[in-house]
Amino acid sequence: MRYLEIAGKKPLCGEVTIQGSKNAALPVLTACLLGDGPCVIENCPQIQDVEDTCALLRLLGCKTSRMGHTVSVDASGVEFSAIFCEEAERIRSSVLFLGALLGRMGEAALPYPGGCAIGSRPIDLHLEALKKLGVHFFESLDTGTLRKERAGETVPEIAAEAFTKDLQLCGAGIYANAPHLHGACIQFPQPSVGATENTILAAVLADGETLIENAALEPETEELCRFLNLRGADIQRERGGRIRIFGKKTLRPVRYRLDADRIVAGSYLLAGAACGGSVRFRNLPMEQLASLLAVLSRMGVTVTQDGSMQVQGDLLAAGDVVTAPYPGFPTDLQSPLLAALCLAQGESRICETVFENRFRTAEELRKMGASITVEGSCAKIQGRAMLQGADVCAPDLRGGAALVAAALAASGRSRIQGYDYIARGYEDICRDFQSLGAEIRLTDSGDKKVW
Repeated sequence: MRYLEIAGKKPLCGEVTIQGSKNAALPVLTACLLGDGPCVIENCPQIQDVEDTCALLRLLGCKTSRMGHTVSVDASGVEFSAIFCEEAERIRSSVLFLGALLGRMGEAALPYPGGCAIGSRPIDLHLEALKKLGVHFFESLDTGTLRKERAGETVPEIAAEAFTKDLQLCGAGIYANAPHLHGACIQFPQPSVGATENTILAAVLADGETLIENAALEPETEELCRFLNLRGADIQRERGGRIRIFGKKTLRPVRYRLDADRIVAGSYLLAGAACGGSVRFRNLPMEQLASLLAVLSRMGVTVTQDGSMQVQGDLLAAGDVVTAPYPGFPTDLQSPLLAALCLAQGESRICETVFENRFRTAEELRKMGASITVEGSCAKIQGRAMLQGADVCAPDLRGGAALVAAALAASGRSRIQGYDYIARGYEDICRDFQSLGAEIRLTDSGDKKVW
């Protein structure tokens, strides 16, 4: 078991570079399936979720290689349409292989997606949108046959031979085929990043025109569209959250550079607010962080256009903060904000509207002396807590980052279990905070350094 050891109560000072975006890298890498030839992705973060995604691509027949922060994916040799393995079950973004495989192979089989236990994340919107594009979904049976779903009813069983021989029935999961992908008008009842991206991946090579109403506005979705347009796709963003896609027959290889990770940037900004000091962030995506910067301003934290951050005096309460889809306050920054507000003057409240289990971090922060009361979907934080180092456990990826921020600001030493959660999205959190003067190290259960 690897864990972090942190000696806190030191202001952060220095300069740190923000890594490439995790939430853009995963759909962009998956989109490399949609055409032959090598695609080169620059500024690709060295994190576990990216490694798992590359492993899935290789399983399907792609060639992948990495040199530093540059990843190359050549999908010319793709020949399989099923992925059932530990990597697919571990990461939530594996569900994006559904749209990409249907677009490339006309069929797909994969397990239900995994990821952090931050709340129920059904994929109904994904499936309903893909059905409108001509996709048929099947339920796996113990008999080795498939049952086709149609309008909520069950029709006669279809033998596994309906799919290619390479597709193996591997238990519970998602099975789909698309004899003829075609354009359609799709209207989401609420914006969904995953459902929007899955629809884009399936529609970009489909016949005809696809219109997505109420599509997600997240910057990572925009990156996927930019990447595909560079490859020769025709995807247009229109007013009112619409995306219009004109299907193409083929896509070309391309070289693409990922933007900085706005969630990592936000996590580090909030850690700096909690600890105090003066930090300069290189590659800070200011425009994507407008909602966070507004909250930080209320807390007395100044962030300039060149990426410099300064805490002016004592940290102030933030009042009420409500998470929402972009451009609202990101749910992924709710836990790091929770940690910072424990040290602010006065009372703050965070209301979570996206994932119901995001407040699991509050229990761990209370072990450090935080005063947090959770009632339903809202958490009330009484600031000015004298945080003390403690043994805590990361409940999920962003909760782990929040505990790092709290431990850096706390008196004494802390030990944070569950480092593997953090490694899914933060390239080297020890390196980054060490560059700012923090005392933090990664150790294993034998107390051996594994920097």
